[in-house]
Amino acid sequence: MTVLLITGTSTDVGKTVVTAAVAAAAMANGRSVAVCKPGQTGVAVGEPGDLAEIQRLSGVTRTLELARYPDPLAPDTAARRAGLPELTLAETAAAVDSLTDADLVLVEGAGGLLVRLGDFTLLDLAQKLGAPVLLVTAAGLGTLNHTELTTRALQSAGVRCQGLVIGSWPAEPDLAAECNRIDLPRVSGVDLVGSVPQGAGGWERARFIAAAPGWFEPAWSPFR
Repeated sequence: MTVLLITGTSTDVGKTVVTAAVAAAAMANGRSVAVCKPGQTGVAVGEPGDLAEIQRLSGVTRTLELARYPDPLAPDTAARRAGLPELTLAETAAAVDSLTDADLVLVEGAGGLLVRLGDFTLLDLAQKLGAPVLLVTAAGLGTLNHTELTTRALQSAGVRCQGLVIGSWPAEPDLAAECNRIDLPRVSGVDLVGSVPQGAGGWERARFIAAAPGWFEPAWSPFR
């Protein structure tokens, strides 16, 4: 089993769609995939959350959500407001380990790297599992600072970054986006391994899974 954690430089950078794309690319290569979302926020019980969207886009069938909180806040804050138990690092790591029958286990965080999922962050979970992190970044202004801050935090913690993925690449990129595509690897020291077209999250499954493998560099693999 290979575990890959997926985080973003902030919220709304495209983590869920990138997670679906990694899953689709791995399954296109004949690998089995499971996806874990430890804490889902901003969604009521019975409503479709991020895992439902990943399943819709990629066709992955093995998913695991550990906790759900109604307020669209960081999971620890949302748990306290709802009067519900916070997730713990130990139970979350054990849940990921329970998915050992899959070739690849993807774990999607909430917001950025240091958002608290309970009594821990995704960075803590990566250390606990000894697993690398794939970082989803934005294309436009501000992404260089956010990306370098995040990759420095990973490096300081001794957690390997598997690469950068631009979560939403515009159909008509402006000057900042074009420059950032060159500068992101330079300032972070991490390879840019993929980019997802803007709006791909609204595609039908057949189109999504056919295109997803082509969004990543040929030499990149989640198993490395």
